[in-house]
Amino acid sequence: MSTTTTATPTQTVWKIDPAHSLIEFAVRHLMITTVKGRFGGVEGTVRLDEANPAAVDVDVRIDVSSIDTREPQRDAHLRSADFFEAEKHPHITFTATRPISRKGNEFELAGDLTIHGVTKEVVLDVTEEGRGKDPWGGERMGFSATTKIKRSDFGLTWNQALEAGGVLVGDEIKISLDLELLKG
Repeated sequence: MSTTTTATPTQTVWKIDPAHSLIEFAVRHLMITTVKGRFGGVEGTVRLDEANPAAVDVDVRIDVSSIDTREPQRDAHLRSADFFEAEKHPHITFTATRPISRKGNEFELAGDLTIHGVTKEVVLDVTEEGRGKDPWGGERMGFSATTKIKRSDFGLTWNQALEAGGVLVGDEIKISLDLELLKG
């Protein structure tokens, strides 16, 4: 479900530029450090109503197989049935579900996040980083966003108990997005 269902004269359409966008995550490892990774494959569309900034339509799709933690063996394990089951669930998706709460260039965006076939509402803390023309005449804008989720909420429950107590992989995942959009 999107917050905008019909096009208006003041609506603009923006596409995510995957070459200039980054989706990262961080999770505790061995309860003593943080492991970070990223997804390289992202695509999506954002529809903004310039006359009504609270009306936004966002659809983002992330290619699970593009996961990169700088460790090929770990990446293969994350793609396996123990975690994402990339062959069965090849994409992570986010779709805006309700209007944003805006204060200047910062706002909250609520939406449905689907991971591993499980959909949960999340709220992103978003900052509009700016707008401008590129050297080729295109119009661009940038956004950064953060949120936290529990991987267990999405059926990602694989873990291993540690001899000294605790678990191998933390449940809380910090997500960070830096997106550049191209009008058109």
